[in-house]
Amino acid sequence: MAKRVQRGVVQTRSDSVVPLYPETRWSPVEEEQRDQSYVRKVRPQSENQKALLDALREFNLTLAVGPAGTGKTYLAISAAVEALEEGRAARIILSRPAVEAGESLGYLPGDMQEKLAPYLRPLYDALSDRLGGKRLRAAIADGTIEVAPIAFMRGRTLNNAFVVIDEAQNCTYGQIKMLLTRLGWHSTMVLTGDPDQTDLLPGISGLADIAQRLSTLPEVAVIKMIERDIVRHPLVASMLTVL
Repeated sequence: MAKRVQRGVVQTRSDSVVPLYPETRWSPVEEEQRDQSYVRKVRPQSENQKALLDALREFNLTLAVGPAGTGKTYLAISAAVEALEEGRAARIILSRPAVEAGESLGYLPGDMQEKLAPYLRPLYDALSDRLGGKRLRAAIADGTIEVAPIAFMRGRTLNNAFVVIDEAQNCTYGQIKMLLTRLGWHSTMVLTGDPDQTDLLPGISGLADIAQRLSTLPEVAVIKMIERDIVRHPLVASMLTVL
Protein backbone atom coordinates (compact mmCIF):
# COMPACT_ATOMS: atom_id res chain seq x y z
CA MET A 1 0.00 0.00 0.00
CA ALA A 2 1.46 3.31 -1.06
CA LYS A 3 1.95 5.82 1.76
CA ARG A 4 3.45 9.22 2.24
CA VAL A 5 4.27 11.15 5.43
CA GLN A 6 3.37 14.83 5.83
CA ARG A 7 3.95 16.62 9.16
CA GLY A 8 4.03 13.35 11.05
CA VAL A 9 0.73 12.08 9.63
CA VAL A 10 0.64 8.92 7.59
CA GLN A 11 -1.62 9.39 4.56
CA THR A 12 -2.82 6.66 2.23
CA ARG A 13 -3.39 7.39 -1.46
CA SER A 14 -7.03 6.86 -2.47
CA ASP A 15 -6.00 4.86 -5.53
CA SER A 16 -4.49 2.21 -3.31
CA VAL A 17 -7.71 1.55 -1.39
CA VAL A 18 -9.52 -1.58 -2.56
CA PRO A 19 -12.91 -2.95 -1.46
CA LEU A 20 -12.77 -5.61 1.25
CA TYR A 21 -15.26 -7.85 -0.61
CA PRO A 22 -15.06 -6.96 -4.33
CA GLU A 23 -17.40 -9.78 -5.33
CA THR A 24 -20.35 -8.20 -3.50
CA ARG A 25 -22.30 -5.02 -4.27
CA TRP A 26 -23.28 -4.27 -0.69
CA SER A 27 -23.11 -0.68 0.44
CA PRO A 28 -24.24 0.72 3.79
CA VAL A 29 -25.39 3.87 2.00
CA GLU A 30 -27.36 2.30 -0.86
CA GLU A 31 -30.17 0.86 1.23
CA GLU A 32 -32.22 -0.24 -1.75
CA GLN A 33 -29.58 -2.83 -2.65
CA ARG A 34 -30.55 -4.71 0.50
CA ASP A 35 -34.30 -4.53 -0.03
CA GLN A 36 -36.23 -7.67 -0.84
CA SER A 37 -38.74 -7.16 -3.61
CA TYR A 38 -41.42 -9.78 -3.43
CA VAL A 39 -45.10 -10.39 -2.98
CA ARG A 40 -45.93 -13.29 -0.69
CA LYS A 41 -49.25 -15.03 -0.51
CA VAL A 42 -50.96 -14.30 2.78
CA ARG A 43 -52.72 -17.19 4.45
CA PRO A 44 -55.55 -16.46 6.89
CA GLN A 45 -55.01 -17.74 10.40
CA SER A 46 -58.67 -17.89 11.43
CA GLU A 47 -62.16 -18.15 9.97
CA ASN A 48 -62.79 -14.43 10.36
CA GLN A 49 -59.53 -13.57 8.62
CA LYS A 50 -60.54 -15.83 5.75
CA ALA A 51 -63.96 -14.15 5.67
CA LEU A 52 -62.23 -10.77 5.50
CA LEU A 53 -60.00 -11.78 2.59
CA ASP A 54 -62.99 -13.26 0.74
CA ALA A 55 -65.01 -10.09 1.32
CA LEU A 56 -62.19 -7.91 0.00
CA ARG A 57 -62.33 -9.80 -3.28
CA GLU A 58 -66.12 -9.96 -3.60
CA PHE A 59 -67.42 -6.65 -2.23
CA ASN A 60 -66.73 -3.09 -3.27
CA LEU A 61 -67.08 -1.90 0.32
CA THR A 62 -65.91 -3.79 3.41
CA LEU A 63 -65.71 -2.77 7.06
CA ALA A 64 -63.33 -4.74 9.29
CA VAL A 65 -63.89 -3.97 12.97
CA GLY A 66 -62.37 -5.64 15.97
CA PRO A 67 -59.56 -5.61 18.53
CA ALA A 68 -55.95 -4.75 17.83
CA GLY A 69 -53.68 -7.46 16.52
CA THR A 70 -56.28 -9.30 14.43
CA GLY A 71 -54.55 -8.46 11.15
CA LYS A 72 -57.16 -6.02 9.83
CA THR A 73 -54.71 -3.50 8.37
CA TYR A 74 -52.20 -6.06 7.15
CA LEU A 75 -54.81 -8.16 5.38
CA ALA A 76 -56.36 -5.08 3.80
CA ILE A 77 -53.02 -3.86 2.45
CA SER A 78 -52.15 -7.38 1.30
CA ALA A 79 -55.41 -7.52 -0.65
CA ALA A 80 -54.66 -4.09 -2.12
CA VAL A 81 -51.21 -5.19 -3.31
CA GLU A 82 -52.68 -8.38 -4.76
CA ALA A 83 -55.33 -6.39 -6.64
CA LEU A 84 -52.64 -4.10 -8.02
CA GLU A 85 -50.47 -7.01 -9.12
CA GLU A 86 -53.41 -8.75 -10.82
CA GLY A 87 -54.55 -5.58 -12.63
CA ARG A 88 -57.84 -5.33 -10.74
CA ALA A 89 -56.79 -1.91 -9.44
CA ALA A 90 -54.72 0.77 -11.13
CA ARG A 91 -53.57 2.37 -7.88
CA ILE A 92 -53.64 2.02 -4.11
CA ILE A 93 -54.81 4.83 -1.86
CA LEU A 94 -54.13 4.54 1.86
CA SER A 95 -55.42 6.98 4.43
CA ARG A 96 -55.71 7.31 8.17
CA PRO A 97 -56.59 10.20 10.49
CA ALA A 98 -53.72 12.23 11.92
CA VAL A 99 -54.83 11.84 15.53
CA GLU A 100 -52.31 11.66 18.37
CA ALA A 101 -52.72 8.59 20.57
CA GLY A 102 -53.29 10.24 23.92
CA GLU A 103 -50.24 12.49 23.89
CA SER A 104 -49.26 15.77 22.33
CA LEU A 105 -46.41 15.61 19.86
CA GLY A 106 -46.22 19.36 19.54
CA TYR A 107 -44.87 21.11 16.49
CA LEU A 108 -43.32 18.78 13.93
CA PRO A 109 -40.69 20.33 11.64
CA GLY A 110 -40.39 19.71 7.92
CA ASP A 111 -42.70 19.72 4.92
CA MET A 112 -46.14 18.10 4.75
CA GLN A 113 -44.83 14.59 4.10
CA GLU A 114 -42.39 14.82 7.01
CA LYS A 115 -45.09 16.09 9.35
CA LEU A 116 -47.44 13.27 8.43
CA ALA A 117 -44.82 10.50 8.44
CA PRO A 118 -45.25 9.58 12.16
CA TYR A 119 -49.00 9.09 11.70
CA LEU A 120 -48.68 7.08 8.48
CA ARG A 121 -45.69 4.96 9.55
CA PRO A 122 -47.77 1.78 10.19
CA LEU A 123 -49.06 1.88 6.62
CA TYR A 124 -45.57 2.28 5.20
CA ASP A 125 -44.37 -0.65 7.33
CA ALA A 126 -47.08 -2.96 6.01
CA LEU A 127 -46.47 -1.85 2.42
CA SER A 128 -42.73 -2.33 2.75
CA ASP A 129 -43.26 -5.85 4.05
CA ARG A 130 -45.44 -6.71 1.08
CA LEU A 131 -43.49 -4.96 -1.70
CA GLY A 132 -39.99 -4.29 -0.45
CA GLY A 133 -38.62 -0.81 0.10
CA LYS A 134 -37.31 -0.26 -3.43
CA ARG A 135 -40.61 -1.06 -5.18
CA LEU A 136 -42.52 0.91 -2.56
CA ARG A 137 -40.47 4.06 -3.13
CA ALA A 138 -40.88 3.73 -6.89
CA ALA A 139 -44.65 3.20 -6.61
CA ILE A 140 -45.04 6.24 -4.35
CA ALA A 141 -42.88 8.35 -6.67
CA ASP A 142 -44.98 7.60 -9.77
CA GLY A 143 -48.32 7.87 -7.94
CA THR A 144 -49.27 4.20 -8.12
CA ILE A 145 -49.45 4.21 -4.31
CA GLU A 146 -50.71 7.26 -2.49
CA VAL A 147 -50.61 7.67 1.27
CA ALA A 148 -52.53 10.68 2.54
CA PRO A 149 -54.43 11.92 5.61
CA ILE A 150 -58.20 11.91 5.81
CA ALA A 151 -58.46 15.64 5.18
CA PHE A 152 -57.03 15.21 1.67
CA MET A 153 -59.86 12.92 0.58
CA ARG A 154 -62.62 15.57 0.49
CA GLY A 155 -63.89 16.46 -2.97
CA ARG A 156 -62.24 13.52 -4.72
CA THR A 157 -63.75 10.67 -6.72
CA LEU A 158 -61.63 7.54 -6.40
CA ASN A 159 -61.96 5.48 -9.59
CA ASN A 160 -60.03 2.30 -10.46
CA ALA A 161 -58.46 2.23 -7.02
CA PHE A 162 -58.14 0.06 -3.94
CA VAL A 163 -58.76 2.36 -0.99
CA VAL A 164 -57.78 1.45 2.57
CA ILE A 165 -58.98 3.67 5.43
CA ASP A 166 -57.05 2.64 8.53
CA GLU A 167 -57.75 3.53 12.19
CA ALA A 168 -61.29 4.53 11.24
CA GLN A 169 -62.29 4.59 14.91
CA ASN A 170 -60.56 7.97 15.07
CA CYS A 171 -62.92 9.41 12.45
CA THR A 172 -66.15 11.18 13.21
CA TYR A 173 -69.45 10.09 11.70
CA GLY A 174 -69.23 12.97 9.22
CA GLN A 175 -65.70 12.08 8.18
CA ILE A 176 -66.57 8.43 7.53
CA LYS A 177 -69.65 9.46 5.57
CA MET A 178 -67.48 11.76 3.48
CA LEU A 179 -64.97 8.96 2.85
CA LEU A 180 -67.63 6.44 1.85
CA THR A 181 -69.02 8.82 -0.74
CA ARG A 182 -65.56 9.07 -2.40
CA LEU A 183 -65.97 5.52 -3.79
CA GLY A 184 -65.87 5.60 -7.58
CA TRP A 185 -66.23 3.16 -10.46
CA HIS A 186 -64.25 -0.10 -10.46
CA SER A 187 -62.94 0.61 -6.97
CA THR A 188 -62.77 -1.27 -3.71
CA MET A 189 -62.79 0.39 -0.29
CA VAL A 190 -62.11 -1.09 3.12
CA LEU A 191 -62.37 0.61 6.51
CA THR A 192 -60.50 -0.93 9.45
CA GLY A 193 -60.61 -0.01 13.10
CA ASP A 194 -61.39 -0.91 16.70
CA PRO A 195 -64.32 1.07 18.13
CA ASP A 196 -63.07 0.29 21.66
CA GLN A 197 -59.71 2.00 21.10
CA THR A 198 -60.68 5.43 19.80
CA ASP A 199 -58.49 8.39 20.70
CA LEU A 200 -61.42 10.79 20.32
CA LEU A 201 -63.64 12.06 23.09
CA PRO A 202 -66.48 9.73 24.14
CA GLY A 203 -69.34 9.71 21.65
CA ILE A 204 -67.32 11.35 18.84
CA SER A 205 -66.17 8.27 16.92
CA GLY A 206 -68.57 7.24 14.17
CA LEU A 207 -67.19 3.81 13.25
CA ALA A 208 -69.48 1.67 15.40
CA ASP A 209 -72.60 3.54 14.30
CA ILE A 210 -71.60 3.41 10.62
CA ALA A 211 -70.84 -0.32 10.83
CA GLN A 212 -74.21 -1.05 12.42
CA ARG A 213 -76.10 0.94 9.81
CA LEU A 214 -74.25 -0.54 6.83
CA SER A 215 -74.58 -4.12 8.09
CA THR A 216 -78.18 -4.06 6.83
CA LEU A 217 -77.05 -3.57 3.21
CA PRO A 218 -76.40 -6.79 1.26
CA GLU A 219 -73.88 -4.99 -0.95
CA VAL A 220 -71.64 -4.16 2.02
CA ALA A 221 -69.56 -6.64 4.03
CA VAL A 222 -69.08 -5.98 7.74
CA ILE A 223 -66.53 -8.39 9.21
CA LYS A 224 -66.29 -8.46 13.01
CA MET A 225 -63.01 -9.76 14.38
CA ILE A 226 -62.75 -11.19 17.91
CA GLU A 227 -60.02 -12.06 20.42
CA ARG A 228 -59.51 -15.51 18.87
CA ASP A 229 -58.35 -13.79 15.65
CA ILE A 230 -55.43 -12.01 17.33
CA VAL A 231 -52.14 -13.04 15.73
CA ARG A 232 -49.79 -11.04 17.95
CA HIS A 233 -48.34 -12.34 21.19
CA PRO A 234 -50.90 -14.60 22.99
CA LEU A 235 -50.69 -12.25 25.96
CA VAL A 236 -52.42 -9.55 23.89
CA ALA A 237 -55.60 -11.61 23.66
CA SER A 238 -55.47 -12.42 27.37
CA MET A 239 -55.06 -8.76 28.32
CA LEU A 240 -57.92 -7.59 26.12
CA THR A 241 -60.32 -9.89 27.92
CA VAL A 242 -59.70 -8.12 31.24
CA LEU A 243 -58.84 -4.54 30.21
